[in-house]
Amino acid sequence: MPGMGNSLRAAALLAFVVLSVLVTLLISSVQQFGARISHFSTAPSGDDEELASLREALIHQLNERRKEIIPLLSPGVGDDDENGLLGESFSQRDSTLDYSLWNEITVGSGKAHLDEMGCDSLADMQAVEILGSGYTKLVVKVNLAGESEPVALKLVNEQGIDMGKCVEDFKDPRGCRELVSFKLRKEMVLLQRLQHPNIIKLKGHCAGGPGGREGEAERVTVILEQGNPLQMIQLLQSSWEDRFRVCLDLVRLLHFLSQSPLGSVALLDFQPRQFVTVSGSLKLTDLDDASAEETTCHTDADCTLQFPHRNFTLPCSARGVCEGLNEKRNIYNAYRYFFTYLLPHQAPPSLTHLVDRIMNATGELKADINQTLEAFEHILHLYKSGLHLENLPPSIIRDYTVMRGMGTSGNVEYRCWPSYSQQGCVLSVHSAREAAYTCNSHSQCNSFTLTGQKTWTGRLLASFRSGFSHLVPDGTSEVYVKKTKVVEKSSA
Repeated sequence: MPGMGNSLRAAALLAFVVLSVLVTLLISSVQQFGARISHFSTAPSGDDEELASLREALIHQLNERRKEIIPLLSPGVGDDDENGLLGESFSQRDSTLDYSLWNEITVGSGKAHLDEMGCDSLADMQAVEILGSGYTKLVVKVNLAGESEPVALKLVNEQGIDMGKCVEDFKDPRGCRELVSFKLRKEMVLLQRLQHPNIIKLKGHCAGGPGGREGEAERVTVILEQGNPLQMIQLLQSSWEDRFRVCLDLVRLLHFLSQSPLGSVALLDFQPRQFVTVSGSLKLTDLDDASAEETTCHTDADCTLQFPHRNFTLPCSARGVCEGLNEKRNIYNAYRYFFTYLLPHQAPPSLTHLVDRIMNATGELKADINQTLEAFEHILHLYKSGLHLENLPPSIIRDYTVMRGMGTSGNVEYRCWPSYSQQGCVLSVHSAREAAYTCNSHSQCNSFTLTGQKTWTGRLLASFRSGFSHLVPDGTSEVYVKKTKVVEKSSA
């Protein structure tokens, strides 16, 4: 056992060192911002042809990244490129593009129409934990002065693979930081354009500004609503009602993306890790790999969706684009990453045929997103209203004696799965009638209590138990006891 203790202490020390390094990196990244970038002046001077060639290649990459963002600057309120910050190729574009938005995400314009928080909000921040790190980005949970809720900061991962490879290729750390940061800039524009209850909220950003150090404007920090990473294993152990909520939120999101202000948007990196939950609601938190581009085609053969175990061919429209490809890609990814694991298991028996219909339609891409959303909303309506319980005999509740305004003490609990409580059996029900039906199906159950607590659908939470020692006054509760049990107590 001493060896295990030493290992644990070593692991804890390593974790502390890593966290310290990352927090130091975070602080240095978000506190250093300033005027417009002139990073190429820092490259070694001289007539070295190789360095000149590398600088030219890096400038080309920067221009390519800017071109990716241009289509996202849809018509909006704002001035044209009055400061010339987009360059000649940009000023030749449609003058209705929201150049003030571009200026803001690149140099932090003073108009501040995009968000509420800025560089000043990060002055007295306290890092709490590292939420994640990848090839490009580092995500940190922090507390900000004057804010009751923590926020998530996204910034360039200085130790990430993308940054390392860029510096190795171009020998220009500052130029590479700007190049890598384009994923963050693109994500900021997308978060501004694609505002929806199931997309994480952009709370602000810091892209340089007054009071910062000059020459550090390539440092970008995005300030986001903070959510909890989606834990699929934990979700698999939760109630069907909560799993259905995740799937419903996802379908509502995909419905929005299919007809967003940018057109039909595809999530190219569609994985559970791209989502978080905020107060129980599913939210997309990673948008840098979202694309509104339409796939061009000459024949239907050009419109093939390829997945590991299935391929689908979609029609090539008369205007030469693959019809509904982005939408269908999203639907099938939702099916294989979410619906397959979360939707069918332990669905209410009276809703199983409707769930199976959704699984078949999405798994075979026979339904569009409008039809899919309609099917989900129909199930939600039945489940919330209790219409799916019409076949339960009304007389089932007559087998129980009800004591209103009372609770129980000295409970004899038993466990069921899935339960809202680990100590006993707590399930959601539409009414006392459904609770009676559930109690009858559990051999251990002799009574249940309705407390008035409700789930996100408005259904009641019911506590089921084997027995209790006595009743206690409780104005918010109702206790239901099987009449056979009451008779037994009276006889005794």
